Amino acid sequence: MRKMRFAGGVTLLTVTMIGCSTATTSLASDRLVPSEPTLIEYADPSRLPGLNTATITQGDFGERNVHASYPVLADAPALTGKLRSVLTGRLDRFTAATSAAVPGTRPEFNADWRIAAVSDEIVGVRLGIGEYTRPGWRESRTTVWYDRVDGRALDSTGLLTGGSALTELAGLVRAELARRGPGVDAGAVKADERLFDSIAFNRHGELVVEFDDYQVAAGSLGRVAVAVPAGRSEGLLSPSGLRARRAAVRAGQGPVAAPTSEAIKAAAVDRPAARSSRAGTVDCATAKCVALTFDDGPGEGTAELLDVLASHGARATFFVTGSNAVARPDLLRRMSAEGHLVANHTWSHRDLTSLPAGLAAYQLSRAQEAVGHATGQDPALVRAPYGRVDERVVRAAREQGLAVVGWDVDAGDARGRDPEAVARRVAERVRPGSIVLMHDLDASSAGAAEAVLRRLAAAGHTFVTVPELFGAAGMRAGEVYASGPSRS
Repeated sequence: MRKMRFAGGVTLLTVTMIGCSTATTSLASDRLVPSEPTLIEYADPSRLPGLNTATITQGDFGERNVHASYPVLADAPALTGKLRSVLTGRLDRFTAATSAAVPGTRPEFNADWRIAAVSDEIVGVRLGIGEYTRPGWRESRTTVWYDRVDGRALDSTGLLTGGSALTELAGLVRAELARRGPGVDAGAVKADERLFDSIAFNRHGELVVEFDDYQVAAGSLGRVAVAVPAGRSEGLLSPSGLRARRAAVRAGQGPVAAPTSEAIKAAAVDRPAARSSRAGTVDCATAKCVALTFDDGPGEGTAELLDVLASHGARATFFVTGSNAVARPDLLRRMSAEGHLVANHTWSHRDLTSLPAGLAAYQLSRAQEAVGHATGQDPALVRAPYGRVDERVVRAAREQGLAVVGWDVDAGDARGRDPEAVARRVAERVRPGSIVLMHDLDASSAGAAEAVLRRLAAAGHTFVTVPELFGAAGMRAGEVYASGPSRS
């Protein structure tokens, strides 16, 4: 077998975010077509038993936008604790750095995640962290590992045998970057754990080191990464590192890899637009209809929330993030089966108005693919994170066939978790045709929904999905809706 060359690439952020699987093509032979060696073949999170998601958020009631999601594995509490610690530590530093507000700018901290590799021996979680200040977005990557054999959560350098291995790895990476030419500062690479906090493996078992923006190159270059051939890294790996490499190679040979974006798009041909399976059973021209909407899920409390809605015969609209949707497609399928509507809340909950037009559209399209793949229906509605909409966002929504949905009643459930206080707040402000903003983040969601449903039902309200408020008039792509039609 031909040896893989020592190679690396400067890969644009958009490519990294897609997380493409390495494609293989046969042209009258079974030879692999060479691919970008620094791309990691991420695993399908829905194949992990006992997986849920958790979110750190401040919403729009703090001094900055914060939305950081991470996986919760039932059999790996140490991993959950480690991931939360990494994110809260980074958030604390970001908060301190942005304590002096810049007029006209709202700082934002955002994180999503991918499964870098998984087996019965080990699991790796790659966090993608974005920090927004006035100059723009700064991207960083951190990969945390959990060794199921030892029961330990590890930083990426835990995949190495020790300090001498880190020094040798730094030398290998520095030598490769020195061959890249102008624009990359190889001299910035030191044997520093903070520089080597994102280590994983590609499908060939090559060790991949990723750097954050501005660590070794200008942020405009995007993701900078180096792939070290398996033969060169063999003696550097700890037992955990060997387990991680085996898991990555096994993923490249089997069905555990996440489906590629191309495969998802191909499956979307002729997929119908999403609609409630129970639409048409209520006439909102005569009934006192209200649309309850739940943002940010699915999460740890979603199943219980669905139980509550079912017990009241209520249906709702769920604006889900794509990164959570791919983790729990079973919950999205249940939502659809029970008459709820599943809609788009972008991939990772970034303020779309802070992004270039192409990346804003990508946040929408990637979530569209994730939800459509899970439910078999293309979302027809989108809610912009933090309710932030401008003309570019409207244009992107129109191009993807999405109506933009806001709200006229904020339940305040993300600010205060007392169910009765939430219910009182909604009851005081709701009217027929209202769209109520709530959140589906944790176990408190079900309690708040129970109180709201009980109080509004007593006042004669009926609970429907957002499009049902508009009856035969319908909703149009690219239009912004804060509530249903007014009733005299």
